[in-house]
Amino acid sequence: MTASTAVRTAAPRARAHDVDPAYRLFDVEVRRVHRVGASFARITFGGAELPAFGAGGHDQRLKVLLPQGAFDLAQAPETDWYGWWRALPDADRPVMRTYTVRAVRPDAGELDVDFVLHGVEDGHAGPASAWAADARAGDRVVLVGPSAPGTGRMWGVEWAPPAEARTLLLAADETAVPAVCAVLEQLPAGVRATALLEVPEAGDVLEVRSAADLTVEWLPRARAQGPHAHGERLVARVREVAARLVDEQTAVAATAAADETGPDADEGVLWDVPEQAVASGPECLYAWLAGEAGVVKQLRRHLVREVGVPRASIAFMGYWREGRREGE
Repeated sequence: MTASTAVRTAAPRARAHDVDPAYRLFDVEVRRVHRVGASFARITFGGAELPAFGAGGHDQRLKVLLPQGAFDLAQAPETDWYGWWRALPDADRPVMRTYTVRAVRPDAGELDVDFVLHGVEDGHAGPASAWAADARAGDRVVLVGPSAPGTGRMWGVEWAPPAEARTLLLAADETAVPAVCAVLEQLPAGVRATALLEVPEAGDVLEVRSAADLTVEWLPRARAQGPHAHGERLVARVREVAARLVDEQTAVAATAAADETGPDADEGVLWDVPEQAVASGPECLYAWLAGEAGVVKQLRRHLVREVGVPRASIAFMGYWREGRREGE
């Protein structure tokens, strides 16, 4: 996932721990690379420092620093790593991107990240996708993450449905597929989850196992007469599925309340995770939307205005924006 374009508007949630984690640099190397589906490369990082990585679970974010010149990591301070990074000369400053932690194995000193290989075949790849496509065992990078395990926003975790939520709707494009899969795998029994995932092609379909009552629909854009536009299949399918998840009476009341906020309430907002999330209706619905910013905003507006889902029942995250290269 790349989240460098995100503008977060929600206030920080109350943390579940007494001490916030410090964010630190982890010097790691590539241990293994293998393709996961047609459009993804799973890269396993390893290193002596990784047992100390503060795993947060679910859709936890971390930053990957990809070296492009010479710099001395030993000169990085234990605090204010960001100031150190910004102060490096342009030619030496590592490229920084945000991704989802796919899995952590502290005992083995390993951490997995799934990279989407955007634009690699047509020569339009951004620096992170290009790096991932050519990554080999032994390549060194730097990860930035928390120094102690925990969960919540201070650990880069946005997944926080209310306790009463029993019906979950997750909709995402390929940039958020690693986050969705990590979330689904950790859901408990007794929860009903529907995941709608738009991906480049049929070869990106993955098996996902969960204790929850799980429905996963993969929506490849590729077709013989040319690919669907980005978001086309996801928007259409969310429209079909969402209306069944909220009863008519709840929808009418919620829509009336939602309309009071006005048509431009979302203007300029790319990332909004309710601080006090709720689950609406007899099915206790909570929706989590992530991917291209314009698409997820369209989905949120549809759920609020046409289906009647309260805004506090929806988290949406614009991981990237159409028309902008990775990281812009």
